[in-house]
Amino acid sequence: MSLPYLQPYLGLSNGLNTLHAAGAAGGVGGWVELARTTLGSAGDDIDVNNFADKRYLMILSYRIPSGDIDTEDKVGTSASIDTGSNYAYRRSENGGADGANAPTTSFFVQDLGASKNYNTFNVGYIANYSSKEKLGINHIVTRGSAGAGTAPNRCENVAKWANTSSSLQSYRAHNGRSGNYDTGSEVVVLGYDPLDSHSNNFWEELASVTGTTATTISSGTISAKKYLWIQLYCDAASSGAPILRFNSDSGSNYARRYSNNGGSDSTSTSEDAIYPYYQSNANPKFINMFVINNQSNEKLVISHNVEQNTAGASNSPFRNELVGKWANTSNQITNITFTDISAGNYFGTSAQLKVWGAD
Repeated sequence: MSLPYLQPYLGLSNGLNTLHAAGAAGGVGGWVELARTTLGSAGDDIDVNNFADKRYLMILSYRIPSGDIDTEDKVGTSASIDTGSNYAYRRSENGGADGANAPTTSFFVQDLGASKNYNTFNVGYIANYSSKEKLGINHIVTRGSAGAGTAPNRCENVAKWANTSSSLQSYRAHNGRSGNYDTGSEVVVLGYDPLDSHSNNFWEELASVTGTTATTISSGTISAKKYLWIQLYCDAASSGAPILRFNSDSGSNYARRYSNNGGSDSTSTSEDAIYPYYQSNANPKFINMFVINNQSNEKLVISHNVEQNTAGASNSPFRNELVGKWANTSNQITNITFTDISAGNYFGTSAQLKVWGAD
């Protein structure tokens, strides 16, 4: 049974065989592109103005630096951006202690403090009910220095806009540092409303694969898309853990930053894959991942991962937060393969891999 009211949050609706791309069938509305702005010349602001009023928003942003940049985003009504002290936020950078600021003049924020001439990828969500304060969740990955020898940086951000009289219909990606966002930087605003019915969904299903009790589960060849959304459910056939490779590249071309169960960040560089899990076992696991997939830039990854642990409500699951990169600057990702870390037949017949993409 399709559950359209869950579709903004889940592509994989029950962890087994009933999977739904967001609004992929039956005329049920899913995430639709409301508006986007792509810079034709360098600047400090990327404004997306006067888009349709939707109950839920997803913000995809890719920022290419010309000099030092940061993230000091603002929002507003259909008429104007709010530049006043009407925001509050809480954030953690690279797994550090939370920092909070209220009141303040920015919504989603990242500033690692040091020189930051790095490509940045953001995935954010906003609850946009007109008579309530607007609540947002944002995850950010920045490339760090070029190459797989340097791990990326990450930021977790929650925020609110204390407006209770209007819906959010404008978004500004603002740079507060000495450089600019370069040509090609962009913000894409997606919207969802439970009452929507349309067929022009932003996310196109690129692959849907069921496990075969094998060492790997692969998307096969997929269309090259700028934005990728990857979900993997593993009801393991044997003890193991999934590792991820793009375009069958097993060279030392990957790097990651990660936290297990809320612990301090660790980094791994010049690896042969992205390793979402820190332990090998037969427990079910679920991965939810976004990737920016520009051909001429390193591919940046944001992933949230959960492992069941021992069955039953008496045993809390394990969690992993990860950002990663594939240091390839000449090819887009056209194949996504998860391989068992122990080379066993980990991916049983209940395993499911779903890939969506969009330009």
